[in-house]
Amino acid sequence: MSGGVDSSVAAALLVEQGYQVIGIMLRLWSESGRQMENRCCTPESMSLARKVAAGLSIPFYAVDAQEAHRSAVVQPFIEHYLEGITPNPCLSCNKQIRWGFLLDRARSLGASYLATGHYARLKQQPDGGIQLLKAIDAQKDQSYVLHGLSQDELSHTLLPLGGLTKDQVRQKARQFNLPVADRKDSQDLCFLAGEDYRVFLKRNTPQAHRPGPILNPEGEYLGEHQGLAYYTIGQRKGLGITGNEPLYVVSKDVEHNALVIGPGSALGSDQLWAGPVNWISSVPAQTPFRAQVKIRYKANAEWAEVTPVADDIVRIKFDRKIRDITPGQAAVLYSGEVCLGGGLIRPDLRESRPVS
Repeated sequence: MSGGVDSSVAAALLVEQGYQVIGIMLRLWSESGRQMENRCCTPESMSLARKVAAGLSIPFYAVDAQEAHRSAVVQPFIEHYLEGITPNPCLSCNKQIRWGFLLDRARSLGASYLATGHYARLKQQPDGGIQLLKAIDAQKDQSYVLHGLSQDELSHTLLPLGGLTKDQVRQKARQFNLPVADRKDSQDLCFLAGEDYRVFLKRNTPQAHRPGPILNPEGEYLGEHQGLAYYTIGQRKGLGITGNEPLYVVSKDVEHNALVIGPGSALGSDQLWAGPVNWISSVPAQTPFRAQVKIRYKANAEWAEVTPVADDIVRIKFDRKIRDITPGQAAVLYSGEVCLGGGLIRPDLRESRPVS
């Protein structure tokens, strides 16, 4: 429970359905002196979650996950930016903290399931396997960030909101008389507390501020950047370089600490490599197949040919050129409404080390 409308309604629905429910809120890592600003566990959020639990007559616990969160989510977030990779910390938080640390804690309390306010659905197959499906509300669907879950984890998961729209969830909150019915959603990374990630990096990672050359795709010098970690693929604003047409970040050359920028026509590719891949069915694909692929949480799914190439790596060949393919983000595979799994987009075909 986070003190937000989604997790509160999820708890209320499960109580209504007859489950014995325990509410848990995680205390996640925050910078020293900024603990009051962490979007996931502010004193206000804690107070609201306790109030919701009391109204539902369920026990409520606050669990300290600060060190686990720092080591599994925050530290890799910093390290990946230094490596020229743009991370999505929500992926590691869901896998390592919610369906790792929190699921273990839930089991230690005797719970059979971990329930969250994520918008996605689960469907049990005749053979006992569990499919992860998109939510009914396409605008809120969060199957993308859950693609890393295993069959064992899914078998101990409940997602009460997957069959509802956001408007219906708020309506349910009012019907349950929950004090969070009209609370706004938070879209920011919790430990950034609404701050630009560049400011966070500059304060916590001095080595991120390492100036270097800005080059065009032909290798010609155009100016100087302030540190590769401060730029993302497809970025247009804040480059400090003007041209006859709009310029974008095309790539980052970590070895030479160079930022490559160019026109929109220089952006994108029709292929990428991703891995290690988590296959939700637990059965890795052995032959090429067609699928729809999302390269970011809010991106549209694009048709592609997916080819297993080595161990748990896949090559994804899109039907058309795709802009903003960004190493460190996930390539998530779909067959209709079914999420097949996915893996992190790799920096380069020739690199054999996994991006974790």
